Amino acid sequence: MVLGSDLRRENGRGAAAATVVALVLAAALTACGDDSGGGGSSAPPLPSAQRSTSAEPSPTAPSDPAAAEQEVKKNWEKFFDPAVPQKDKQAVLENGDRMTKVLQSFNGDKRGQEVQAKVEKVEFTSPAGANVTYSLTLKGATALPGASGTAVEQDGTWKVSVKTLCALVQLSGNASPGPGC
Repeated sequence: MVLGSDLRRENGRGAAAATVVALVLAAALTACGDDSGGGGSSAPPLPSAQRSTSAEPSPTAPSDPAAAEQEVKKNWEKFFDPAVPQKDKQAVLENGDRMTKVLQSFNGDKRGQEVQAKVEKVEFTSPAGANVTYSLTLKGATALPGASGTAVEQDGTWKVSVKTLCALVQLSGNASPGPGC
């Protein structure tokens, strides 16, 4: 074996690799180019002067996301406040009028009477739906940090979803939360 003969072989491989990289880049640049068949000699499009100055509502958020977020937070904290009467909790629970038995089961549990919620994040998934990250406290101590639930807008009010309540009732050890879950 002659010293340096492997270097020539490595240099040959390096040149081949550089050629392959150049071909791949050329293909990628061509794919990103103008589809109009104009040969790529046209100038890039200029920004439109007809842009709207008002922000259009997002298809994944309500028309007023800040107000909706405040209402979600307020109603979640109301729902999980032990001092709030059941009829007021029903008003901020999805299908609250049909969830009386489940809500009684939740509020009738000793821990349910001592639990409160602190909403940490609201992320809208549609104009009438949101993922909610919250922490539950039990007698002031965080018992369930970073929990996930959902909120729904129903009849013009942002409410705790039935899905969230049913999951919490099941989490408390009640295998059969009742009708509606």
